[in-house]
Amino acid sequence: MYFILIAILFPVLAGIYLLVRKEFHNRKALLLTAGAGFILTGVAVICVLTFSYGDSFTLFWLTDSLPVIFAVDEMSVIFSVVTLIIMLCAGFFSFEYMKHETKEKRYYGFYLIVFGVLNALCFAGSLVTFYLFFEMLTLTSMPLVLHNGQHEAIIAGLKYLLYSLCGAYMALFGIYFVYQSSDTLRFTAGGVLNENAGLHAGILFIAAMVMIIGFGVKAGMFPMHAWLPTAHPVAPAPASAVLSAVIVKAGVLGIIRVVYYIFGASFLRGTWVQNAWLVLTLITIFMGSMLAYREPVLKKRLAYSTVSQLSYILFGLACLETESLTGSLLHVIAHGMIKAVLFLCAGAIIYTTGKTKVEELRGIGKEMPLTMWCYTIVSLGLIGIPPTGGFVSKWYLAIGSLSGGIPVFRWLGPLVLLVSALLTAGYLLPLTIHGFLPGADYDYANLKKREPSLFMTIPILIMTILSVLIGLFPMQLVHWLTQFISLIV
Repeated sequence: MYFILIAILFPVLAGIYLLVRKEFHNRKALLLTAGAGFILTGVAVICVLTFSYGDSFTLFWLTDSLPVIFAVDEMSVIFSVVTLIIMLCAGFFSFEYMKHETKEKRYYGFYLIVFGVLNALCFAGSLVTFYLFFEMLTLTSMPLVLHNGQHEAIIAGLKYLLYSLCGAYMALFGIYFVYQSSDTLRFTAGGVLNENAGLHAGILFIAAMVMIIGFGVKAGMFPMHAWLPTAHPVAPAPASAVLSAVIVKAGVLGIIRVVYYIFGASFLRGTWVQNAWLVLTLITIFMGSMLAYREPVLKKRLAYSTVSQLSYILFGLACLETESLTGSLLHVIAHGMIKAVLFLCAGAIIYTTGKTKVEELRGIGKEMPLTMWCYTIVSLGLIGIPPTGGFVSKWYLAIGSLSGGIPVFRWLGPLVLLVSALLTAGYLLPLTIHGFLPGADYDYANLKKREPSLFMTIPILIMTILSVLIGLFPMQLVHWLTQFISLIV
């Protein structure tokens, strides 16, 4: 119990301390304080996963029937481990990158607070608890979007806030109706609806669809996706990595909890809710890939890519099958590592060269070979080429769709995934090709190798290696996933 509270409260309190404290006497003291906050939070999360697995406790009661509960289950493990790795890597990457940004103390303060709130979401044991921290995540992560204070950042921050609050209120609308047809809002494998739910199935289907769209706002699902390509380019690169690889996964986790732990897969399987949800995910996959293919700005291209790739995960969830859910959870892990590396590579390029558009980066592979090799390896993973983790997750997504037997979608899903993979290759690999093969007219005489510092390269290398290891040795992870997935599908 205490480890869960420490993992949540310590980074929040450390972040508040940084925000209220007067300026540090030098930058080194600030980095030591922030670094200690990162490491101690990581230790607390590891202690939770080691000593508190399977535990739950009630922190307090909002009303006589609405407790704030924390619990550690298999889904908590998956999302907390992904959150931990990416938050630590992006955090230490920030130590070098944020040199050219102002107001570092504020950045690290809100970064630590977001770390704690994300841990709370991972360990939330009920729908009400999840909703409280889901709202808090929006409010605490918005300053990361607003960080540079320019007009474009303010507009992006307000757009992020508006979309996220609309999505959260849609989820709240659904909670009201779920509460009337369940004995508890505590997350339970297979769902919590009581025997009277069948009498109110019509309104519950509407509530389920509204909640899926509401939590889908954070996951960038059409038609509420527009905040992502606006917010990512203006945030500092490590914040963009966290937004794209972790914070958007809060929406995915919310949908998983609602569909598989509140309504139950059997309640939604074969209904108009499932069909409408599948349509929205496939539209988002294709639309995001096409927009990324046409986008010239590197970070914005990666943001559109996130819109597409997150709906790979949502498509697998919507199939309501064991194999597809396995693929979705594998893609949660693989996409988290891959997209964090892509944004950190973009940040390293921007920090080193000041260039932001893809067409400006001809020959970048000659100047920054290590960074670009990492970019290339994880790009292959996002396309779905073996032996990377992206191939394994997309394999299970396709198999789950084909075995589901859903009319039209059983073949349309894999077809859209294949077209999207081709588009992904089209918007990621040109940077590699022109980066390493700039042509005969490239100015080789003035070529300068300029890799970023170890604070940047080590986090990129760690997550690149992890993304490959997931693809090389997936079976133990797959076996563990299928064991508990069989209990909730």
